[in-house]
Amino acid sequence: MATLTPYIYSSDARKQADFYVKALGGEIVSLRTFADMPGVEESEKNRVMHVELQLLGLRFFMADSGTNTVERGHGLDLTLEVKSEEEGRRIFEALSDGGVVKMPFARMFWGTMFGRLVDPFGVCWQVSTEA
Repeated sequence: MATLTPYIYSSDARKQADFYVKALGGEIVSLRTFADMPGVEESEKNRVMHVELQLLGLRFFMADSGTNTVERGHGLDLTLEVKSEEEGRRIFEALSDGGVVKMPFARMFWGTMFGRLVDPFGVCWQVSTEA
């Protein structure tokens, strides 16, 4: 058996992690900065080396990128499937706050609720309900 854990690089991992904790519910389990690493320059010590989030019972990892900007590809979405329409709508609205709705959260021809968005940090998400 394997586990797949999203690892998101960010230009501001602390701010993005706080956004996800608020939007999805959950907590920051651990956060390590580059200050924990020997020989790091003073100007780099406050940067996030690794943060672990527990959100919706799922584990996510994050870190500050090596640059101020992060370029996201268009070939990957993070997909959340939830039990109820109410939970799905709440999550969709929270993640899209300050972002871009690509496809509104609505009932699809296959019977479930579905929506697609890009959050304020450029991460693409799909939110759907169980069949």
